[in-house]
Amino acid sequence: MLSLNAFLMATGHHVAGWRHPAARADGGLDFEHYRHLAQTAERGCFDAIFLSDTLAMLPGSHAALSRMSRTEHFEPLTLLAGLAAVTERIGLVSTVTTSYNSIDSVARAFISLEHLSGGRAGWNLVTSSNAEEAFNFGLDTHVEHARRYVLARDFLERVRAHWALKGVAPVQVLAGASKAGCELAAAHAEMVFTAQPELAAAKQFYRQLKGMLPRHGRQAQQMKIMPGVLPIVAQSNAEAQALFERLQALVQPEVGLSLLADIAGGTDLSIHPLDGPLPELPATQSGVSRRDLLIAVARRERLTIRQLYLRMAAARGHLVVVGDARRVADCLEQWFVEGAADGFNVMPPYLPGGLEAFVELVVPELQRRGLFRRAYEGRTLRDHLGLSRPVHSLSEEVRTAHG
Repeated sequence: MLSLNAFLMATGHHVAGWRHPAARADGGLDFEHYRHLAQTAERGCFDAIFLSDTLAMLPGSHAALSRMSRTEHFEPLTLLAGLAAVTERIGLVSTVTTSYNSIDSVARAFISLEHLSGGRAGWNLVTSSNAEEAFNFGLDTHVEHARRYVLARDFLERVRAHWALKGVAPVQVLAGASKAGCELAAAHAEMVFTAQPELAAAKQFYRQLKGMLPRHGRQAQQMKIMPGVLPIVAQSNAEAQALFERLQALVQPEVGLSLLADIAGGTDLSIHPLDGPLPELPATQSGVSRRDLLIAVARRERLTIRQLYLRMAAARGHLVVVGDARRVADCLEQWFVEGAADGFNVMPPYLPGGLEAFVELVVPELQRRGLFRRAYEGRTLRDHLGLSRPVHSLSEEVRTAHG
């Protein structure tokens, strides 16, 4: 069956979602808002809640950031510990970077969350695409991309050594699609979060990444590949299209440009004509795979800068599906059946309404098709995902951590 995570971003994933009249623009610092979202996702039998994080302000001008309603939010591990107390079954996945954190602190935090939640924790390992984080840790420049992945591999091995000593095994999640990211994922990831807006490219990525697993002594079923999807769903296709157009009309140019700058690794595009083509972008030490996706979309579809930021406004390069429950379910089923995805990270455009609509409309449609569970059968995140505990050599990992 399909796996589904609810990727919760304060007010929603559409960059103008907070401006929808039914959105909670102040939701990022409201625990009751998150409690409602978590319990809604659990009512829909989602595998997990998925939270992102950054250790610095997002790149961009203050004028743009003040119009995005996503600059203030809870630290995700703390929030998930609170949500563990008001949920019973749903998994709890937190993003934590290996670039600017302590190995011991990360290991202990997930050990605590795993015990507090009864085995529902997951770690989304990232290597800090936000170059601004370096300045918060006394560095003049961001750690070089390839070097970040070398450090991440060692960091992960040492964290797992701590986990092995304590007898816990949070689900290992990795995000990204760069060559270095795929190599790390093939060796260690049990769930992969990726941006794949087109079916053909998604199928190719799926085949290639799954094909890398045997080199690491792993089998295809030991990894779930879960692209992001932003569903704009309503009772009818016409209503869904109207909602999408309404959200697109709420995007302010300074916000759109700031979003592109973030994806492009910090390149300021405001000096270029909005209705002109995307210029050549310099190399970056920030996120590589998402920047490459941005360039590919712009070149393939010959988009102007304005058209490009409107294209990215909804889901930052992830799959966007607009329609009624049947149309959305058709898309998810096609990707699942044709080998493009094992499931999806569902990215509601605004909250709470976007998640509520998916649970009330799309989940029952998937259940009628036999593609999604009607009730939880287990209590842990591994139970939901059908993943066995990884087998590690305790003696080797202890030597790695303490040698």
